[in-house]
Amino acid sequence: MHDHPTSHSHLYDVIIAGAGPVGLLLACECRLHGLSVLLMERAADPASIWKQLPFGMRGLSVPTVDALDRRGLLAGLVDAAAHATGQPAAHWLQQRRRPAGHFAGIQFHLDRVDPRQWPYRLPDSAAAHMAVSMQALETVLSHRAVAIGVDIRRGCGVDHFTVDDDVVTVHAGSHRMRGSWLVGCDGGRSVVRKVAGIEFAGTEPEFTGYSVQAELADPDALRPGRHVTPGGMITYTHPGTIAMVEFDAGAGHRQVPLTREYLQQVLRRVACQPLVLCGVTHASTWSDRARQATAYRSGRVLLAGDAAHVHSPLGGQGLNLGLADALNLGWKLAATVRGTAPDDLLDSYHRERHPAGARILDWSRAQVALMRPDPGTRALAAIVGDLMEMPDGATYFARRMWGVDLRYELGDAHPLGGRSVPDFALDHGARLGPLLRTGRGLLLEFDGAASLRTLAGRWAPQLCHVTVQAGNPMGVRALLVRPDGVVAWACDGEVDMPPLVQALSRWFGLAGGGGDAV
Repeated sequence: MHDHPTSHSHLYDVIIAGAGPVGLLLACECRLHGLSVLLMERAADPASIWKQLPFGMRGLSVPTVDALDRRGLLAGLVDAAAHATGQPAAHWLQQRRRPAGHFAGIQFHLDRVDPRQWPYRLPDSAAAHMAVSMQALETVLSHRAVAIGVDIRRGCGVDHFTVDDDVVTVHAGSHRMRGSWLVGCDGGRSVVRKVAGIEFAGTEPEFTGYSVQAELADPDALRPGRHVTPGGMITYTHPGTIAMVEFDAGAGHRQVPLTREYLQQVLRRVACQPLVLCGVTHASTWSDRARQATAYRSGRVLLAGDAAHVHSPLGGQGLNLGLADALNLGWKLAATVRGTAPDDLLDSYHRERHPAGARILDWSRAQVALMRPDPGTRALAAIVGDLMEMPDGATYFARRMWGVDLRYELGDAHPLGGRSVPDFALDHGARLGPLLRTGRGLLLEFDGAASLRTLAGRWAPQLCHVTVQAGNPMGVRALLVRPDGVVAWACDGEVDMPPLVQALSRWFGLAGGGGDAV
């Protein structure tokens, strides 16, 4: 374990800009692997109305829930979510059928989703998806970060940085911090990305979105729920939560004071009704601008989360995309710092995560295209809605929205290769998930013969070897799991040693010595 720096003269292994969920999770991942971590956040106070319910509600995808469970964070998050009381129920909770999500505002429902079409996922894995507030998520991650020794400095944002050989010097006001690596998790207007000179390519917005906490003079003038209108789209939760989308090419985003009069004008245009707005307490805007960094790494500077990609919040994909960045990057950066990483391990971060980000940006753009308030688009949206009512259609959208189809191209032909490892049942009631709590890789055998014990020992202590007496529902004989829970290699029959050794070398570097088996 590295010494934990306490002054600006120390050299941190990693400096992370931005203490949102992505920065916090990345800090936890790096610290889990023994790195010294400085987490810098420009805002002095993490509290915000926009992180609380109802505005701060976010859906967590299947890979995110799995990852939090493997790191021992899920139970605390469930408890934190359970204590969020005093908020009006979301409009979808009052519906007869439970929605499973939406695409461009068109809902699909759980009673049409068929998980049997996902043979690479066990039916009794961690909850498929869940909703939490940003405040609850940040609270749980902050507590973990502090507990394991992350140095968090609030009111201290990155203003500039320089890179000199193996040291990144970060300037924050009159302060100077030094680190071996710098990761920008500082949002869509990332200072780190701009100073690094990384291009942020993409498309301009088609609409302005509004989140408003206010009341209607006549609370019953608008039915709760989501409404598509000739003016755009509006979602209303009684008594005073309003979300609106107006197709104005983003003209209203951060351009106009959000007065009651202005918001009422927008409300009337979108709702196509002479509604009267009163009691405005909070309002903010957002857009569907979709941009992505052309490179997630420039030398000793890396990007994750919104600093690497931004898009509309439709469908709640952005948070999960950023958290997946952190999980993918943390162990690779740690291995690089420790000197145990293969030469191109850190470059695989961009190779794996950039395509995943591009796919989500296109998913977001497709939703915007289906929301345009014109007759042709409305006709197409009706057809998509019909498809969502079919089991195959609903299951397709659930697979995409919940992240079940996330798979990295790792070159392994096995159906589990590149996917999140299922939470297999092991001996004596144990499960696979907790074995990944330490952040080490895992080589798992299901026949109990321990034939791979010696091989696994050559990669200790980076790798944990486990033999299981019981079989598993998928018929897998053995599998290799990366620290981020991704299956790097698997086989159903006799183990072919050369491909396994190649996979071990690819992800864990050259074999060392010793032994570590359980």
